[in-house]
Amino acid sequence: MPSMFVIATTAVPDHLRGALSRWASEVVPGIFVGTVSARVRDELWTTVTETVGDGAALLVHPAPTEQGYTIHTAGTRRRVPIDFDGLTLIRMTAPIVKQWQSPL
Repeated sequence: MPSMFVIATTAVPDHLRGALSRWASEVVPGIFVGTVSARVRDELWTTVTETVGDGAALLVHPAPTEQGYTIHTAGTRRRVPIDFDGLTLIRMTAPIVKQWQSPL
């Protein structure tokens, strides 16, 4: 049975955005919304995780959980979903600080 999904992308290759736009509508830059079967959704997510590169992506789709959805992530993100007694919460991680190096 087809169900709705949302994929949010940040700094991903253009060809990945093009591939996602074949199956979903890009409602705002980097946010894709569509309705496909679970098999197609999983194949799309596999493609995203393999080609995300230095970017990041997030998938939200319906699931038989207390909240009614599940979250998957790929790439490096400051917001990390964590399981807290069956609820998915978002944990903020510290920003990556690059140490200053002398040009000498």
